[in-house]
Amino acid sequence: MEAVKSFYDTPVPARFTGMLSWLITLDHKRIGLMYLFAILFWFLLAVLLGGAIRLELMFPGENIMHADLYNSAFTLHGVIMIFLFIIPALPAVFGNFFLPIHIGADDVYFPKLNLLSWYLYMTGGVIAIVSLFSDGFPDTGWTFYVPFSISTNTNVSTAVFAAFILGFSSMLTGLNFITTIHKMRVKTMGWLQMPLFTWSLYATSWVQLLATPVIAITLVLVMVERFFNVGLFDPARGGDPILYQHLFWIYSHPAVYIMILPGMGVISEIIPVFARKSIFGYKAIVASSMAIAIAGSLVWAHHMYTSGMSDTAVFVFSLLTFVVAIPSAIKVFSWVATLYKGAIQMTPPLFLSLCFIYLFSVGGLTGLVLGAAGANIHVHDTHFVVAHFHFTMFGGTGFAFFAALHYWWPKMFGRMYDFKKAYAAAILVTAGFMLHYVPMFVLGLQGMPRRYYDYLPQYAAGNFFAGFGAMFMILGIGLMMVNLFLSFRRAQISDPDPWGGVTLEWTVPSPPPVHNFVTDPDVLDYPYDFSGVVAGAVNKSRRT
Repeated sequence: MEAVKSFYDTPVPARFTGMLSWLITLDHKRIGLMYLFAILFWFLLAVLLGGAIRLELMFPGENIMHADLYNSAFTLHGVIMIFLFIIPALPAVFGNFFLPIHIGADDVYFPKLNLLSWYLYMTGGVIAIVSLFSDGFPDTGWTFYVPFSISTNTNVSTAVFAAFILGFSSMLTGLNFITTIHKMRVKTMGWLQMPLFTWSLYATSWVQLLATPVIAITLVLVMVERFFNVGLFDPARGGDPILYQHLFWIYSHPAVYIMILPGMGVISEIIPVFARKSIFGYKAIVASSMAIAIAGSLVWAHHMYTSGMSDTAVFVFSLLTFVVAIPSAIKVFSWVATLYKGAIQMTPPLFLSLCFIYLFSVGGLTGLVLGAAGANIHVHDTHFVVAHFHFTMFGGTGFAFFAALHYWWPKMFGRMYDFKKAYAAAILVTAGFMLHYVPMFVLGLQGMPRRYYDYLPQYAAGNFFAGFGAMFMILGIGLMMVNLFLSFRRAQISDPDPWGGVTLEWTVPSPPPVHNFVTDPDVLDYPYDFSGVVAGAVNKSRRT
């Protein structure tokens, strides 16, 4: 019998070979891998920038960079992490690779649009780098707040244009995923037979499609303001800088859920597989994903309590902030309930998922502190906000990305990594994360403002310990990447289903064939039915 050819073998006509075959491919799996390697490059660059920022803050005074360079470094760190890593990482990589397989399809609905999305993503990243070498990178922070962003002499316009291009990539991906889910599901798969990762992508895609045009328009207005001096945000000319904040956060708070919803979907896939138990509250998790997408669009002004809004508005947005926490709490409860009395098999993906649950929960609870107006007034624009944001985004989306890498790596590449190194890396990253960001909560409560190049002597101890945490975290991330890529040099080939999963990606060879399925997919009545899976199905020979 002829061996099944993976998508690595014949993705395009034979006349196209080598790198060209990748650059013109319409195969969703290859496009997902191109996103993966691009996103890992940007992520590691942003990690190095973050390490440099923390080295500068480790001791008072000027250490390794002057003030202007520091401002540009934290701006570049934020722009890369938000627009080039956190927002696209999970949907663009694992959504592209696994969404069609999860629903029994051969590809996404618009393959050419999918490739265009990747080119827009790469174009936006290149333009962001170009802005470094033309009149200096902007020093505004990733939020591009006016009036500074319309008055600074640094190259804000190029960076803003890069973010504008990246927004188009995000919108096209969301449109493609929505259409694919509606039109390409195998006929035997109903809505409540879809995996939860697919549901999370569906909810995320609607937010991408509806919210991203707001930031696109806002960024265009910033460029118009800079080029034509029309006074849209300049109070001296009748403009309103607070208008920019409203427009920015009308997108950027829903964008928080663009970042975290796919991560929640990843955890919802991993937990039941390694608990050998059906996910608790499948319908509740589905409903909470859609509720987060809706309610998350109504709380933007909790970023603006200090801007002078009315007490009524503060009350309404504070109440909605507490309401939007309920769907996330439902998910955490469901994950923990799934683990309860499960036949748990500890693996690197599960370990990272447990770290995610803890870190994201801390981020969510401290978010409620910031949602309460009284506490917010005290810690607004302090390091408390920095710590909360990173617990939610990096402790959330970042750790979900790491968990997804370790969970789906054997399926994507057909290779198994070293478990011991994976655990060591995960422990280093988690311990370093805690040592890095917990002192920032204390610094924020003490009153240390964020985005400052220097600080008063009473903040020295907290910054010193945070610097050590950053070094441990960077070391752990480096070990994790080395361990994953060393799997290509090892002879240990992964089984098609090394974890004992039951969703459709585990029914196809590793790596998947060109058209995903060798035979018509057999859809389970319930996507997490482990009744036919023996507890302890993880092959111990793979625990190297």
